Amino acid sequence: MSIEIRVPTLGESVTEATVATWFKGTGDIVAADEMLCELETDKVTVEVRSPASGRLGEIVAAEGSTVGVDALLATIADSDEASTAATGTSSATGPQPDAAASVDVMVPPLGESVTEATVATWFKAVGEAVAEDEMLCELETDKVSVEVPAPISGILSEILAPEGSSVRANGRLAVLGSGGSAAVSATTGLGRDVENAPSARKLMAEHGLAQDGVKGTGRDGRIMKEDVNAVLAKPAAVSAQPAPPSPKSSVRAPVPAEDTPREERVRMTRLRQTIARRLKDAQNTAAMLTTYNEVDMGTVMDLRSEYKALFEKKHGVKMGFMSFFTKACCHALKEVPEVNAEIDGTDIVYKNFVHMGVAVGTPNGLVVPVVRDADRLGFADIEKRIAELGVRARDGKLTMAELQGGTFTLSNGGIYGSLMSSPILNPPQSGILGLHKIQQRPMVLNGEIVARPMMYLALSYDHRIVDGKGAVTFLVRVKEALEDPRRLLMDL
Repeated sequence: MSIEIRVPTLGESVTEATVATWFKGTGDIVAADEMLCELETDKVTVEVRSPASGRLGEIVAAEGSTVGVDALLATIADSDEASTAATGTSSATGPQPDAAASVDVMVPPLGESVTEATVATWFKAVGEAVAEDEMLCELETDKVSVEVPAPISGILSEILAPEGSSVRANGRLAVLGSGGSAAVSATTGLGRDVENAPSARKLMAEHGLAQDGVKGTGRDGRIMKEDVNAVLAKPAAVSAQPAPPSPKSSVRAPVPAEDTPREERVRMTRLRQTIARRLKDAQNTAAMLTTYNEVDMGTVMDLRSEYKALFEKKHGVKMGFMSFFTKACCHALKEVPEVNAEIDGTDIVYKNFVHMGVAVGTPNGLVVPVVRDADRLGFADIEKRIAELGVRARDGKLTMAELQGGTFTLSNGGIYGSLMSSPILNPPQSGILGLHKIQQRPMVLNGEIVARPMMYLALSYDHRIVDGKGAVTFLVRVKEALEDPRRLLMDL
């Protein structure tokens, strides 16, 4: 029996691809989930993996050929020999003493369209014992960090990709040799039977935090990266620095030497390089323009104060402002669909759905996770999803799927105190709404000057497909929905 390998779904509006590279040849033994070939579209690179262990049969689509979605690429024949070879076990025909002598540590799948990463940190050195599933190193891609665990217990015998080097998907990182003493490494230096996550240890060391000051939420009390971030987020969390001398102390602060370096050169992370490139591409490509308005947040704030306790009790999540802005934008995008569209060559692609991107600042840079089908979600579901994505973003746990496909973006600079800004588009989207600080300002209402909680709104848009009238209409509809949320219920 043979298994067919077909072209997977290539993404929205993408119907064909080119076969770029075959990593296996006819007759080769392949393991389940092993990379077979790579397809290229006009937007992304798609990896095709083996659905089962076996022997690669006929390659129907050679390198350079053009294939459509669901087209046949190749076939795989079932093979007991292939299963044995893929798992590295001994053959029934005779012993293979060297089969388990060493195991390669490979680069794990990095996500759709991501073909390479940078080795950020090695948590183990050559010659050290490691336990199965213990973290060996951390990789950085354009968007996320990936932790690489040990596939077996053993001794780290060779590091093939040192820190700072670039590695391709499914490339070799290191070699593990078998060793019975590896299991003890999990308790080394901890005085207990569990090991904290390497990313957590690294973060604690960077901020001078003692292990005793962080409560672990992982299995058996293991300290995870998010536990350290939770401590750092508290105002009382400070680095373990020596106390400053009292004013009466005669000890003077050391004077830096004249030749002390006054500059530090640090290589940009892949994420920062990608942010820089995409922002500049947006400015170079789109005819970007920003229009402004302001909204009285008093009604939303009153609603939130009145119902936040009941809301949290029923739904298990706090009521914030982002659900109001998301609903208001979804409402406005229905009336002004060009703000929710994108340019593809000489075509305009209108979206009949809203995948709302929500910009999140992380220690490593800005990322924009996506709340899918936000126009179909209620307030509670929107708040839950935004909270989940925010935590995953700060912990570096977002997947590529959670970062792709957005049709419109919200950027809340107000949480950092920004009063006014002009956000930059997130290509290929045609609109992004900047939210800002809520500030009491004097306003004239019914002929009287009163203090009202006001927020400036800034819509940046691609003037190639969004006219000024559409942009202004969008902002007015958002303003109206926030100042009178009943309009959302009545679809007005």
